Amino acid sequence: MTLRDTSGRVRTASLATALATAGTLALSGCGAGGAAAEDELTVVVEGGGLAELQPIADLYEQETGTTVTLVELPYDGLYDRIQTELGSGSVSFDVAALDAIWLSAFTEGVSPLDDLFTDDVKADLFPGLVSEAQVGGQYVGMPIFTNSEILYYRTDLFEDPQHQADFEAQYGYPLAPPTTWEQYRDAAEFFTMDTDGDGQIDLYGTDVKGAVETEWLATVSQTGEEHMVLDPETGEITIGDAEHLEALDYYTSLLPYAPAGAAQLDWAGAQNLFYQGQLAMMRFWGHAYTQTPADSPVAGQIGAAPMIAGEGGVAGVPGAWYLSVPAAGTKQDLAKDFIAFAYEHNELSMDTSLGLVARISAFESQAGVAGRENYPAILETLNSPATRARPATPQWQEIVDTVLTPMLQKAVEPGADNAALLQEAEAQIEAILE
Repeated sequence: MTLRDTSGRVRTASLATALATAGTLALSGCGAGGAAAEDELTVVVEGGGLAELQPIADLYEQETGTTVTLVELPYDGLYDRIQTELGSGSVSFDVAALDAIWLSAFTEGVSPLDDLFTDDVKADLFPGLVSEAQVGGQYVGMPIFTNSEILYYRTDLFEDPQHQADFEAQYGYPLAPPTTWEQYRDAAEFFTMDTDGDGQIDLYGTDVKGAVETEWLATVSQTGEEHMVLDPETGEITIGDAEHLEALDYYTSLLPYAPAGAAQLDWAGAQNLFYQGQLAMMRFWGHAYTQTPADSPVAGQIGAAPMIAGEGGVAGVPGAWYLSVPAAGTKQDLAKDFIAFAYEHNELSMDTSLGLVARISAFESQAGVAGRENYPAILETLNSPATRARPATPQWQEIVDTVLTPMLQKAVEPGADNAALLQEAEAQIEAILE
């Protein structure tokens, strides 16, 4: 599969030129930590992203003769290995796949990739990915694929003539996939119902996830807030401001239309509820569109739309992975060449289990293709000016684990004081950053 836009050829030339300027490929030397041959590359990657890189690695081997070994590790294991080896200055890998939230933590141990980020390259990447890839004034990773939450909805419910008539009579406008906070809440309320007449609610309009923070962060950006939680440039902690409170108030206002147990609900739990037919709508990562179990009662009845919008517009949180080169690696130019190749052949990742890519042109090339109905939703969400990357601070994971998730779990409990919770979170974050 190849990209069909003419700009792809321009970008290929620009990257090749950039690499030539950076220097000729170093085809000698051994990787630290092992006697790797000169024509071998070792890439450490998280299990979920292995499939995205495999076809690229296979083609690189075929075209260059360089063997690419993808070393698959679980998420936590990958982080620990990279952290340990970068800290020691002796690495056993030549390229590392990094979660977006790790970039700022590992920036001191990886090589700048500024020469790869030409104007043409940046123009074909979502703005949030370009800004996220730059830490401390240098580009430290090239995105290999990205994701975002989008809106999933039950087409059998939204297209039912009786539901359409009842909804319009109750709310005064036609039933359609919601685009705003108000429409989403209306639809969530409407579809929270007893469908079998036994006196018990068995269909909920939505879910509310208390055990993960990303969906609430998207809501924060939907208010128009430019700095979710904190501004790493100035050091200002913003979580206590009016926009964060507005987002938390809206987020928790959906609780009456969601199943009980929100404090413990995470991604897997929400996905299960939707696939079991218990939810009319779900805000979830874009890759899930093709992962509906064949025996699910909602199989073949799922629509995809862009993420909903608050006053600030449509906004999601980019969920990207980046390829980086360890500064202690001995195959700098060869590793950069592989990363440039991965960018140029990014479209190969479309026909994988996740089906995710990073380049705008790769998403656009699938317009109207059956089975890719989630791509326009991801594209519009990631291209929205309100979509913002998470703060580039080395303490971000600690902030998520010890402040944001516990705060949300308290916020979704009855009687929660959202303003007080945000003020408490502000003090906790201040202590972490001291």
